[in-house]
Amino acid sequence: MDLQTAKEQGLLGETASGYLALVQNNPEAAKVAASVNARRKAEYQSIAQKNGIALKDVEQLAGKKAIDKTPKGQFVQADGKWVKK
Repeated sequence: MDLQTAKEQGLLGETASGYLALVQNNPEAAKVAASVNARRKAEYQSIAQKNGIALKDVEQLAGKKAIDKTPKGQFVQADGKWVKK
């Protein structure tokens, strides 16, 4: 399973924290999320370090961008609840 498939099937969604989270419990989707989130965190840390800003600020900005880019019909987390965009 890849990220695109997991998101299209409604198994994973974007969060305001800049990371993916499980919408439905699925072991394969959980592995995809863990892998993608690890890569994202490394990238966010690099950006934060280069710009002398807090990791949390980079995560929040990335989360907003990811939610904005999420196609219609996929899940995003709003106020702690999953919403189909």
